[in-house]
Amino acid sequence: MLNPGFIVVEGPIGVGKTSLARRLAETFGSELLLEGAADNPFLERFYRNPRSAAMQTQLFFLLQRAQQMQELRQADMFEPVRVADFLMDKDRLFARLTLDNEEYKLYEQVYSHLTIDVPKPDLVIYLQAPVEVLMKRIGKRGIPFERAMEPGYLKSLCETYTRFFHFYDEAPLLIVNAADINLVENDDDYRALLEQMAQVKSGRHYFNPMPQALRVASSGDHHG
Repeated sequence: MLNPGFIVVEGPIGVGKTSLARRLAETFGSELLLEGAADNPFLERFYRNPRSAAMQTQLFFLLQRAQQMQELRQADMFEPVRVADFLMDKDRLFARLTLDNEEYKLYEQVYSHLTIDVPKPDLVIYLQAPVEVLMKRIGKRGIPFERAMEPGYLKSLCETYTRFFHFYDEAPLLIVNAADINLVENDDDYRALLEQMAQVKSGRHYFNPMPQALRVASSGDHHG
């Protein structure tokens, strides 16, 4: 497969973006850039009571991501392939969702004083799944403070992502229905994704793979 350059995997919490980013980085032997949510000391408080810790959580992420972008720019000439599990644009998206108007004004002031030179991705993979599927996956992960997350918050987050990517045209975009597939543990699903990625040169593309159970059934019908 041709060198894909800078790949970004995005999507709501629980959809599997970090796991996929890790596998892609392994496949391409590339540098892996993760957003480091576990390093945010305010995140647990935010999930328990979003209003009480939204501003601290958001500013921590903003400063952390700005630093990562700076480091990425400096390493740019040495790393032909890189994989990240976040878009810098997502920071504003979360800020708009979680902050009230006064907080958002303050956030924008901080943002405008930062020098954030963001490399343009060569491909963005946006993973989608329904809220019920995401809640199940979050429960399975077993991270205690994530379990405090309200389904209502997750629903708003999914809607925000959908709106954002509806208008996104900064880079070639592959929108993947990840509800019934396992891109990390199922090699067939993963290979199918790599094939789709190889075809995306520009514009917006959709990948709606058939669930494994249906593939097995149709394959049985075909040979029967």
